[in-house]
Amino acid sequence: MSHNLTVGPPVRLIVMFTLPLLLGNVFQQLYAVTDSIVVGRMIGVEALAAVGASGSLQFLLVGFAMGASAGVAIPVARAFGAHNLPRMRRAVAAGATISVGIAIAIFLIGTLGSGTLLTWMGTPAALMDDARTFLTVLFSGAVATVAFNFLSAVIRALGDSRTPLTFLVVACILNGLLVVAFIGWFHMGVGGAALATIVAQAISVILCLILIQRRMPELRLHREDWRFSSRELGEAARFGLTMGFQMSVIAIGAAILQFGINQLGTDAVAAFTAAMRVDQVAVTPLASVGVAMSTYVAQNRGARQWWRIRVGVFRTAWLTMGLAVVLGATISIFGTNLVRLFVGDAQEQVVSMAHQYLVVNGTLYVILSLLFLLRQSVQGLGDTLTPTLAGFMELAARALVGLVLIEQLGWTGAVIAAPLAWVGALIPVAIAWAVQRRRLIRESATPSEVDSLTPTRDVQRAA
Repeated sequence: MSHNLTVGPPVRLIVMFTLPLLLGNVFQQLYAVTDSIVVGRMIGVEALAAVGASGSLQFLLVGFAMGASAGVAIPVARAFGAHNLPRMRRAVAAGATISVGIAIAIFLIGTLGSGTLLTWMGTPAALMDDARTFLTVLFSGAVATVAFNFLSAVIRALGDSRTPLTFLVVACILNGLLVVAFIGWFHMGVGGAALATIVAQAISVILCLILIQRRMPELRLHREDWRFSSRELGEAARFGLTMGFQMSVIAIGAAILQFGINQLGTDAVAAFTAAMRVDQVAVTPLASVGVAMSTYVAQNRGARQWWRIRVGVFRTAWLTMGLAVVLGATISIFGTNLVRLFVGDAQEQVVSMAHQYLVVNGTLYVILSLLFLLRQSVQGLGDTLTPTLAGFMELAARALVGLVLIEQLGWTGAVIAAPLAWVGALIPVAIAWAVQRRRLIRESATPSEVDSLTPTRDVQRAA
């Protein structure tokens, strides 16, 4: 079920690898969308705002788990690209060890500290109880969340993006059924939405382990695979913790921004929550391309296919920028109708505020598309410092908005927060890619024909 991304036409491979990722990320967003629709319609706008007020903290810890999972999978992809299966299995074992520690940390921080963190963020008193309940229940299932993301990332590192999609679809369907049952039938409130997510992910983890045991012999770990060296553990920790930290830095910026939005009142919090849900679904294709590039670049780095890396990034950049234009236009025109799914037709002020957010952000998706593509590409090449710096740039931009511009500009300040963060993060990433590109040119000064696809001089020069 694994797939080698070091042979074959680069763009076709990237697109075919991205499609299951895209569908998977859409279903991933449906977790949040389903919860928000059910909570907003069956409990009320204040409950929806409570879930939204907890969103930054959820992103802080769950985002760390997702980033760390993607990070520990990079050594796995490199070893697979180099056809070194013993080293690959040791990388998986090292990554699993790191993931266990992360799950324990998230559980302790999320269950014991959520109330304090919500207070620091200035969460409105009317939303505090529901927001704290949602987070406490959600982080009680940290083991399931981390395991789900780790297994999906490792399977993708072997070039298989379809299997994680299958289990994500199963989890999404289960989540949809359970959230309606827990809230609508058993009246469990916002805690029921969090519990539905945990149960759905736990079931998917069990199914994924069964599949690995039966159909993916490359990932069956034996006793000797757990005897990884300190260097291999350190490599997994470096990539995992660094990429997790990148996501957390971004989330801290989002938390600061949420602090500013909380000061604008319940309507602003609800509008931001609904707009963010729609926005996250819209940018899913762009994020999916980025994830695909990380695996593609890592495998080809392991195989020392330098020309393939350059051409893959160059051609995919044009593809993803065109996609960004289409997505931006679509969200500007139809986004308002999607917002109404969350809040109903009676909340005109909330809908109007969300519409402004979507139009501004959608217009600038091209910047975001390049950020996703280049950040994941340099990570695949082994550069963990630059994406971390980009994360700090995002933090600075969101903090500026949350602490200064919202006070001066009100809702307009919140609207421009994300585009400012994208520009700030893209600057160091673009510089790093330019440096890496020159190095790749030097290492592949005389590229040979690759997979019956011989580059012309013009294409080589452009790439």
